[in-house]
Amino acid sequence: MSEENVVYIGNKPVMNYVLAVVTQMNGGTNEVILKARGRAISRAVDVAEIVRNRFITDVNIGGIEICTEEIMNNEGTSTNVSAIEIQLAKEFSK
Repeated sequence: MSEENVVYIGNKPVMNYVLAVVTQMNGGTNEVILKARGRAISRAVDVAEIVRNRFITDVNIGGIEICTEEIMNNEGTSTNVSAIEIQLAKEFSK
């Protein structure tokens, strides 16, 4: 999986990320990974569901990975932040 097939979810509106995923899928990519941390996790789930239900109906959830990442802040202390990766993969018609 190359880094160009990854969409990092942040604070932008949900439809911006949906457009990024749909653009990659229509450009010939069969697999896109959504990555989000902290409060953006719910936005990543929204993006996956909107893509699956409204735009590209032959996309499935390939896998979901959750983890906790340790982040160093400016003061030098560490904070734990939840993270998620959602793999979206196109179905192949037989």
